[in-house]
Amino acid sequence: MRAAFPYLGRGSWLARRDPRVLILGAILIVVGATQLRDARHLALTLVFALGYYASAGIPWRSVRLQWIYLLVVISLFAVFNTLITGGRTGTFSEAETHVLVTIPPFGAEITAEGISLMASQILRFCCIAAVGFPVAYAIAPGDLGVALRRLGLGDRIAVMVDLTVRFIPTLAAEFAETIDAQRVRGYDPTARRGGPITRLRRMAPIFVPVTVGSLAGAEDTIDAMDLRGFGIGRRTWYRQLRFERRDWLVTAAFVAFAAIATLLNLTGNSQHYLLPFLVDG
Repeated sequence: MRAAFPYLGRGSWLARRDPRVLILGAILIVVGATQLRDARHLALTLVFALGYYASAGIPWRSVRLQWIYLLVVISLFAVFNTLITGGRTGTFSEAETHVLVTIPPFGAEITAEGISLMASQILRFCCIAAVGFPVAYAIAPGDLGVALRRLGLGDRIAVMVDLTVRFIPTLAAEFAETIDAQRVRGYDPTARRGGPITRLRRMAPIFVPVTVGSLAGAEDTIDAMDLRGFGIGRRTWYRQLRFERRDWLVTAAFVAFAAIATLLNLTGNSQHYLLPFLVDG
């Protein structure tokens, strides 16, 4: 488990904050954003989330592909949900919908309510992503476990989550090493020849060594922890964390956001909002 997500936010304002702030912020944005349904409220939340994301100093060129992939997945999910429900959910479930387009031959309807719901969903997931990215890229690789422990999780759970997060980049590194090793031996599994099925079959000799290597690496990690007596007694952490005044202010802002979102939800003041330009005229 030698690899970790790249520390892209090194030296930024957000990276200098206590890592617990970033974890709590991600949790609280999920708690708050999932309770908001009004696109106007979610748009304001997105402005707040993007400002927070900008303070992480994550270079765009380093996460461009991740953002594109995420936005494509979010958009497809929102579009399919719009086609399936036709906007007949939540506040719009009992009201007559405004059909804009009917798609043959199945008669799927694109409604103003469906587009409004789609906009809310895209805004919501973008808010969560903008606050979630700094957790992966603006927390020092060695600080995640101790941050989780200081948040009240047990030593075993904190280390387990830390190793689980490290497993993804570790697997990617082993995958790249295996491909390089195959190329040295004259076999290029990434050659652009043949169709999708042929390319997938060409990758088969890569999956076996990568899987075996990951299992062997996990066994080595377990043996190393057992040899050091992990889990026998109370664990001490070399890294010490301390909240500063700015850390408290950022955490208070997220707590206030979650509290306001909860209040709006409980009082019914954040229902689905019908975008007016879709029905005017």
